[in-house]
Amino acid sequence: MAVELDTLNEMIREKSGFLDDLKAQIGRVIVGQNKMVEGMLIAILCRGHALLEGVPGLAKTLSIHTLAQTLNLGFRRLQFTPDMLPADITGGEIYNAREGGFEVRKGPIFANVILADEINRAPAKTQSALLEAMQERQVTIGGHTFPLPEPFITLATQNPIEQEGTYPLPEAQVDRFMLKLKIDYPTREEEVQIVNRMTIGALPSVKVAATPEDLTSAMKVIEQIYIDPKIIEYIVNVVDAGRRPEKYGLQIAHLIQYGASPRASIFLTQAARAKAFLQRRGYVTPDDVKAVGMDVLRHRVIPTYEADAENFAPEDIIKTIFDNLEVP
Repeated sequence: MAVELDTLNEMIREKSGFLDDLKAQIGRVIVGQNKMVEGMLIAILCRGHALLEGVPGLAKTLSIHTLAQTLNLGFRRLQFTPDMLPADITGGEIYNAREGGFEVRKGPIFANVILADEINRAPAKTQSALLEAMQERQVTIGGHTFPLPEPFITLATQNPIEQEGTYPLPEAQVDRFMLKLKIDYPTREEEVQIVNRMTIGALPSVKVAATPEDLTSAMKVIEQIYIDPKIIEYIVNVVDAGRRPEKYGLQIAHLIQYGASPRASIFLTQAARAKAFLQRRGYVTPDDVKAVGMDVLRHRVIPTYEADAENFAPEDIIKTIFDNLEVP
């Protein structure tokens, strides 16, 4: 095991070489928001999708675009609106008068990184068009199925405070997002830097820090990162405690309406491996699980009306679980 781990650590040092340059390039444009950038990178390295929630003006769109540029990935922005149709995302069949028949015209979904801006502004029928792409990584147009490019990642944004003209995301679609990242305000010092940087003309240009091939190599290494069976049991216990808290001595059953599905355990394991990769380690620690646990679980644990009345948020439930479960 020691030889294998040494070999794995050497592979990680080699395949993670682009990370420092990547962070430096993003830092030329984005001030702070390190947790958001790391969360998006974890999602990309795990071939997952991420939902970014925050008030307008926190650089969500700019961060996503900049990350796609530095990774040399095809990028398309979809601005979701109440009158948006599924064909506006996937494309459709167009009549070709010259040829006398219909031809397929692919929509903007055919890109590596999709920014679904204000995703909750589109009706359910339109959101369902995105759901197939997120889950199956393919699109059906006029009876024909087309694979999406690899990698394919959806990074969606939503505004938590404005409810007029919005539609709740279906639970099935929310569960497809590997991570839900909550974006907070910058510190006072960071905001001074933001003002100085954004009021002097054009933003600094960024260079490509990694190729899609670099990403593919990193993904393969991440899948080999060692995770002890005890840590896998810990992950499953964390998720299971959100369904049957009394089994773990937690008196919070009245606060939980629904717990997370087994998909949460899978995503938590994958995200913990990616976190270890970002730390240049060939093995997962309990701290890696805790570091990504909130982002993986916050949109999967559904509180009861009683919890809402007591201002007990999903994050409070998850924190209680992590604080009280035995760590291997």
